Amino acid sequence: MNITAYIDPGSGSYLVQMIIAGILGIAFYFKTIWATIKSFFGGRKEIPKDKEKNE
Repeated sequence: MNITAYIDPGSGSYLVQMIIAGILGIAFYFKTIWATIKSFFGGRKEIPKDKEKNE
């Protein structure tokens, strides 16, 4: 039994693009969660530069 699989360049390129997009999406998701956790426990809120000049 000889089974060979063929992926043409267009499909292979699309597959690589989807894998990279998935990895970057997961990284962005965890970066956002980490920033939320840091700001919750940090207790500091950033003051916009416009507000600093008025006070």
